[in-house]
Amino acid sequence: MSKTVTPYNSDGTKAEQVEQMFDNIAPKYDFLNRTLSFGVDIVWRKIAVNKLKKLQPKYILDIATGTSDLAIEAMKLHPEKIIGIDISEGMLQVGREKIKQKKLSEKIFLQKADSENIPFKDNEFDAAMVSFGVRNFEHLEKGLKEINRVLKPGGMLMILEFSQPESFPIKQLYGFYSKRILPKVGNSISKDNAAYSYLPESVEAFPHGKRFLEILASCGYKNGKQTKLTFGIASIYTGIKAS
Repeated sequence: MSKTVTPYNSDGTKAEQVEQMFDNIAPKYDFLNRTLSFGVDIVWRKIAVNKLKKLQPKYILDIATGTSDLAIEAMKLHPEKIIGIDISEGMLQVGREKIKQKKLSEKIFLQKADSENIPFKDNEFDAAMVSFGVRNFEHLEKGLKEINRVLKPGGMLMILEFSQPESFPIKQLYGFYSKRILPKVGNSISKDNAAYSYLPESVEAFPHGKRFLEILASCGYKNGKQTKLTFGIASIYTGIKAS
């Protein structure tokens, strides 16, 4: 059982605190993503979406869609429809505006919903994807099983998430940056004194690598694979819903 890390020292559930945090930082979220990752998050999403290419999914669910960067990138797969869900209405509002500007409103649909209670029927989606969101699930296994429920048999789950570099000197450099630099810059720009301190704490607590692949298998996914990105700072995980 992994340690539960929450953004704020309050009585609210993790889901409630995460919702509040993302509502608070939504206006600055995209700017901070580009700045704090030096733009490499754009490359990561391109690689992640490419993992779904062979499947040629027509109906895609994007969980924790945020401001919809991954959903917009996934339009390169030429799906018939992408539905993005998120618990933060503030993030969804930013996402809707981006989708409107890109004239994708007839293909990408956003709605407020929780990963642990997805409002769709069983076996509905060809593929599901999550970028930088699974570590925010209040109950990781419950969320992964709920995603599995709405996937068609043989459908793929693709997850892009931060992990932890293990090689010297990247491990040490990343640790210094994520714990000393990133929180100061992120919190000052976002005007939320906890949001970007929560980020490295949640990454450290997340069961990455082999342990996460084991969790995927226990939640009904087969052929689990990990692809490390940028010295292991992030990883792409894929798994197929067992029929």
